Amino acid sequence: MSPVALRPATSHDVDAVVRCVDAAYRPYLDRMPVAPAPLLDDYDALIERGVVTVAISQDEIVGLIVMWAEPDHVFIDNIAVSPQAQGRGLGRRLIDLAVEQARAVGHTELRLYTNEAMTENLTYYPRLGFVETHRAFGNGYDRVYFSRML
Repeated sequence: MSPVALRPATSHDVDAVVRCVDAAYRPYLDRMPVAPAPLLDDYDALIERGVVTVAISQDEIVGLIVMWAEPDHVFIDNIAVSPQAQGRGLGRRLIDLAVEQARAVGHTELRLYTNEAMTENLTYYPRLGFVETHRAFGNGYDRVYFSRML
């Protein structure tokens, strides 16, 4: 894969962001009784809030992270990497960006959750230093919550 640049998403990126999210989450549709939550998000609004960072390779969005600072941690709402860019360290690079953001605002913790049906994530996030904190059913989803202390 060509070099990847990270930058804040702009309103011009909405369609490409939606395509990237769709490509990343489409494989989970068969495993879940409802569509994965990121497929239902309002990316116009998220981009307008300034909480979406995109990963660009050869002028194409190949990944993104949606995150924001809470009072005591940075919450990662979504990480999506297009299938052709998976397995090349881009997810780790996006997590590293979240670490940088957390440190920049004086936080020492990242939090996220994933769906129980996304079994790959249940082993992936611990490899990046996340610890499972609990599981709960919320908004129609069986979620697994993780935290990473910095």
